[in-house]
Amino acid sequence: MKKNVAYAVFTALILLLCLIPSLGMLLPTPEDAAGGNQALSRAPSLRDPEGRWNPQYLTQLQSYARDNFYLRQEMITSWSALNAKGLRSSITEDVVLGKDGWLYFADTLPDYTGTAPMTEREIFSAARNLALICEYCESQGAKFLFTVAPNKNSLYPAHMPALPQSNLRSNADRLAEALEREGVEYLDCFALFRSQEETLYFKTDSHWNGKGAALAADAVNGALGRSSDCFAGPFTHEEAHKGDLYDMLYPAGDGLEADPVCGRAPSFTYDAPIRSAENLTIMTHGGGEGSLLMFRDSFGNNLYPYLADSFDAALFSRSMPYRLELVSQREADFVVAELVERNLRYLIQNVPVMPAPSRELPEGYPETFYFWDDGIDFSVEASEILPGYSLAIHPKIAEDLILPAAAPDSRVLVPASDGNFYEAFLLEGSSAGLYLPEDVQPLGLAYAPVWGTPNTESFIQNN
Repeated sequence: MKKNVAYAVFTALILLLCLIPSLGMLLPTPEDAAGGNQALSRAPSLRDPEGRWNPQYLTQLQSYARDNFYLRQEMITSWSALNAKGLRSSITEDVVLGKDGWLYFADTLPDYTGTAPMTEREIFSAARNLALICEYCESQGAKFLFTVAPNKNSLYPAHMPALPQSNLRSNADRLAEALEREGVEYLDCFALFRSQEETLYFKTDSHWNGKGAALAADAVNGALGRSSDCFAGPFTHEEAHKGDLYDMLYPAGDGLEADPVCGRAPSFTYDAPIRSAENLTIMTHGGGEGSLLMFRDSFGNNLYPYLADSFDAALFSRSMPYRLELVSQREADFVVAELVERNLRYLIQNVPVMPAPSRELPEGYPETFYFWDDGIDFSVEASEILPGYSLAIHPKIAEDLILPAAAPDSRVLVPASDGNFYEAFLLEGSSAGLYLPEDVQPLGLAYAPVWGTPNTESFIQNN
């Protein structure tokens, strides 16, 4: 009898424990309950805003229950800590457990191991696209600068787990070489950070810390022909930063690490209030001279305050594709594009918002085209961002049907109904895109050599 009572009590306790997560959902959910970069599902409604029955109610209710059960974040944190300490494994595929408490972003592994290098054609395409951006900025009276924020494991591999590190040249190094050929100003942050003995990235975050951002800011100013001494400090080290990677693993954790904070108060003001450094657009006025337009990613979160102080007016944009029409709108004197190493393919996945440059064809065309087709069907759609223009995209074509092996460095020229040729941005899969005046139609496509390059000279000699 006593044994049966004990079994019953034990069963009741287990059932009660299982009910706690569900019963706890009756309590209000804190606004910051998500943790990391998550967005929790909201409680669904039986009817939509028009008063009709919501056919997705049960599916949405399942998602809500999955995301909002009581003590969810605490359970995830406990399970993650158990796996990290006991099995040395991460419960999320986004975070790599390093040594000595270091965490790394899993999206950087292809660069680290060299498992998915960009092709020679993709490197050329990225460099050529930046060259077109540079050409446009200069036509608007602005100086252009491109820089790459290094992956953390590219600078600090000693704390990585035992994984094979690539001995191939990195995408960033190959792109830097291609940018030099294209005449695009490039700031090498890899050499800059490797020259410092001090660790300038967070242990539990994927980004550079406040002092690393100061170093980058001084280098950006220097590359633009200006001077600043942000890196000179002074800095105070406050245990106040919760790393983004730590937050993914331990959403209910309270682990913080020091972030060097500059002791000098910023002098810039915001043109409009911002919710956070993640804002899509941040506009400022500072104590410096000139106007800056900067395209940035999350590495710009603790970089932009230093640069905001260095210019009279600045706009920091997270838009992708890059909105180059802002150059003239802002009367920018300087345009900077910062992109993290792991996302270099973004440069060949988007068509920057700017009019396509027109080209005069040298003598010998079209015989010296690698490929010519006046039957290409473009997708043409009026642009809402660039008034008076349409975005034209040509479909993907197998590269081996277009380009000889010796011709990865070739432009795409588009003959148009106004009698001109326009150069297109080069996209993945031998696709291309460009903004044309809305009354102008693309009539074909040509892959044309870039004159003066080694591959072009070889092509001319053999044809």
